[in-house]
Amino acid sequence: MRELFARWPEHRVGPTLARIEALMDLMGQPQRACPVIQITGTNGKGSTALIIDALLRASGLRTGRFTSPHLQDVTERVCIDGQPITPDMFDAVWADIAPLVAMVDERRIDGISCTFFEVMTALAYAAFADAPVDVAVMEVGMGGRWDATSVADAAVAVITPIALDHMAYLGDTIAQIATEKAGIIKPGSVAVLADQTPEAFRVLTTRCNDVGATWVSAGRDFGLIDARMAAGGQVIRVMTGDGPVGDLFLPLHGMHMAHNAAQAVAAVEALLGRPMSAQVIQDAFDVVEAPARLELVATDPPVVIDTAHNPHGVVATLKGLQSAFGFAPLVGVLGMMADKAVHDVLELLEPEVAMLVVTAADNPRAMPTAQLAALAGEIFGPDRVVAASDVRSALAQAKRLAVAAGDQAGVVVLGSVYLAGAVRDATVGAMAREQALLDEMDDYDEPA
Repeated sequence: MRELFARWPEHRVGPTLARIEALMDLMGQPQRACPVIQITGTNGKGSTALIIDALLRASGLRTGRFTSPHLQDVTERVCIDGQPITPDMFDAVWADIAPLVAMVDERRIDGISCTFFEVMTALAYAAFADAPVDVAVMEVGMGGRWDATSVADAAVAVITPIALDHMAYLGDTIAQIATEKAGIIKPGSVAVLADQTPEAFRVLTTRCNDVGATWVSAGRDFGLIDARMAAGGQVIRVMTGDGPVGDLFLPLHGMHMAHNAAQAVAAVEALLGRPMSAQVIQDAFDVVEAPARLELVATDPPVVIDTAHNPHGVVATLKGLQSAFGFAPLVGVLGMMADKAVHDVLELLEPEVAMLVVTAADNPRAMPTAQLAALAGEIFGPDRVVAASDVRSALAQAKRLAVAAGDQAGVVVLGSVYLAGAVRDATVGAMAREQALLDEMDDYDEPA
C-alpha cells in the first residue's frame, strides 16, 4: 500500500492514455467486461455517480462505482453494489495487478511510471471484472480525453455543468475545458448533457456529430421540472423518457442535487434503452446517500459539510444551504488547496458568512493557514477571520462562535474534499466509533 501512495498523486498527471492502455493489455482488458457509464464535468460528478448507481441497483443490476478522491478511506473509491470493497479485497486485487503495474513502470512511458490515479483506475476495472458487475459507473478524475477512466469506451457519457477549474491542465476558457471533457464521448455512445453555457454546448454537440454519437440534453429531452423543500430533503418532479414523473422524495439538499438526480435518471434510461417507472426511481432515491454534500453532521449547533472547492461549486452550495437550513448568522470553516481560485471563493463567501475560521487540511497541496488568513483578512476584514492550527480546532472554534451567535446560527465547512473528510471523520466517524464500542460492550458476557 505504501508503494501505491508513493506514486504521482492524482493532481499531478501525465496526460496520455498510453500507460493505462498498456496496463489493460496485460490485464486482459477488464474495462471491456461490462457496459460503462462515464461521468465528467466540473461539479456534481460524484453525487451524480451515486444517484446513477442507486438507480441501476433499483433496476436489478449489479453495479461497480469508481469515484475520487475519497473522503475518509481509499476503499471508498471502489464500490460494488453500493458498498466500498473490503480492505482485504482491496489488498488482494492490488496484489494481483502489482506485478503487471511493475512491468509497465519499467517501460517508463513518456518518462514516468504509472500514476496513483492510473493504478486506482486499473484496480477498479479489475475488481469489477472479478465480481463481476453488470455496469461500471466511472467518474473521471480530471478532464476526459486523456483521463485513465477513458481507457474504456463508455456506452453512456454523462457531462455535468462545465465551469473553470484545473486550468493548468485543461485550458483557460470554457471552450478549451469542454474540448477536453468531450473526449469521453465515443463513437456510437449516448451523451447526456446537463445545462451548459453556449460555448460548452457547441463543443459537446460538435463532438457528438464528429464521432457519430447521439445526445440528449437538459431542457430539451430531460430535466428538473419542479422542486420543493421537504423535511430531510426535497420533493422533485422530473421529465423522463415516459413523460413527467412527480412527487419523488429525494433525501438530498440543494437545487443542484435535484438537477443531478434528473440527469442521473436520463443517463440510466439511456443505458437501459427504456424509461424507468416512478416506483423504481423512488426505490433508488430512498437509499441514496451523498456524504459531505450539504450533509448535516452535528447539531447544537448545526454543522453542515460540503466538498465545494471552486467558485461554481461554492455558489451552488451557498444557495442550497440557504434554502435547506437558513442559518442566520452563518459561520464558515474554510480550507483550500493552494492551486484553486481562493480569492474568488473568498469573494463569494464574504456577503454570506458572518465569521470565517480558516485552517489547512493535512495535505501538501493545502494553502498554509497563515496565508489563507491573510487573504481572507483583506476581503472580510481581520475582525471577521479566525485562524486555527488544525481541523479539529477550527471546528471547535466555529461551533463556539455559532453558539454565541444565537439559536438560528449554524456552521458550514467547505473549500476542500480533504477538509470535508477530516471534519466528517471527527463527527460522523467519531459517533460511529463510539457506537461500535457500545455494541461491543453490549455483546460482552460478564463471567459468572
